[in-house]
Amino acid sequence: MARLLAGSDIEFGAGPVAGFHAIRSEIDPHPAMRGLAAAGLALALPCISADGLVFRAFAFGDALVSASFGLSEPLPSAPVVRPSALLVPLAAFDRRGHRIGYGKGYYDRAIAALSADGPLVTVGMAFSVQEIPAVPEEAHDRVLDWIVTDREVIRSQPV
Repeated sequence: MARLLAGSDIEFGAGPVAGFHAIRSEIDPHPAMRGLAAAGLALALPCISADGLVFRAFAFGDALVSASFGLSEPLPSAPVVRPSALLVPLAAFDRRGHRIGYGKGYYDRAIAALSADGPLVTVGMAFSVQEIPAVPEEAHDRVLDWIVTDREVIRSQPV
């Protein structure tokens, strides 16, 4: 996946790029995140707050704390940052850029808020077997720009 991402047409902006720590059976984004860091982009991780997702600066080797949903988050003292790109975990996706997450809407709200504040690139990350023909849409859903799987890089094709 890291090689696919490195060879793609995805423009991440000036950074930071917000990654995630995989939970359950999610694809591991760490190789891709290490590649982005090696290319000079700063990283961030999401932290769950009462107001939704907050993104804090992160570098490999930083101390993390355990959080809800089995997540690992940067320490509360890590600076809050505004990412130029989000790597988004997926439970399922379609080629139109629609996704299914774990149902709490954290990423949909974060994408909406960050997009209202300036340019944002969204990159879903999943195994290719998680693709389905069509994800059911709801009014609050946000379409992803790209999807990167273990087999290919997909530019969303909204209908």
